[in-house]
Amino acid sequence: MVGGNEVIKKKIFNRDIITNYFFIIPAVVIFSIFYIYPFFYTFKLSLNEWNGIDLHQQFVGLDNFIELMRDKDWWASMWHAWYITMIALTFQNLFAFILAFACDRDLKMKNFYRVVFFIPPILSEVVVGLIWTWILYAGKQGGEYIGLLNYTLSKIGFSHLAHNWLSDPKTALTCIAIVHSWKGFGWGFIMFLAGLQTIDRQLYEAARVDGANMWGILKNVTLPMMIPVIAVVVILTILGSMQAFVLIMSMMGNELAGATSVPVTQILNSMMATKRFGYACAQGITFGVILIFISVIFKKVSDRFKEV
Repeated sequence: MVGGNEVIKKKIFNRDIITNYFFIIPAVVIFSIFYIYPFFYTFKLSLNEWNGIDLHQQFVGLDNFIELMRDKDWWASMWHAWYITMIALTFQNLFAFILAFACDRDLKMKNFYRVVFFIPPILSEVVVGLIWTWILYAGKQGGEYIGLLNYTLSKIGFSHLAHNWLSDPKTALTCIAIVHSWKGFGWGFIMFLAGLQTIDRQLYEAARVDGANMWGILKNVTLPMMIPVIAVVVILTILGSMQAFVLIMSMMGNELAGATSVPVTQILNSMMATKRFGYACAQGITFGVILIFISVIFKKVSDRFKEV
């Protein structure tokens, strides 16, 4: 009888295993079709010279990667993307944290602010780009500026500060970085706010009883408890900012392509302008490896902070 029970239990166990596999197989199949297979096929194309149309592909080995290492335009675009990322990491996330910290306290109309602060991220990047292009427009009509920023500067007596913001290589990239940060700070705000609300309020009370002021509470209670959330926000900010594309294209088009180029625009240029799909795949593979490397580094750093 005991042996029969063991056989029944084994059959039930095997049936549960098969059932569990049936649940995960669809996800594995989708992941394999849309992620694993495209990655390996992209890597295969990166080892070939191909114009994207002909069936024939000329095998060149690692020549595309070697050429990429010497491509000054590519590394310039990487620097532009990193510049946008650094502004997003500092000003965008700092602004998002301050607003989240304020809304986590007893602030009047804080629910209204939560909604308003999350509006920019849900707007279309094309719409945001076009609106900010109009704001930063430097053209004149009837002797007066049309763009909102220059028009405002001229009306308040600072007409000497009016500028071709998006046509000047010295200011175009900074303008893009600021607009990108304005549009994206809402994501950090929501994540920071969610993290702040998980902190036990008794910790704050205990800190006040011990005589800690607001700065002491922030330094010794809030920030240590927020390290996991900060790490996630930092990594997502890096990944999102380094891959900025739609906003740049909607604001700039092909104007100042060199001064405001980013890796994604360089990849697009390799495919559409020079018809070098193999080289574009090599750029994509390299870009992906760089993003993974940066993410792993920041993950390691955040884990070190957790241990401290």
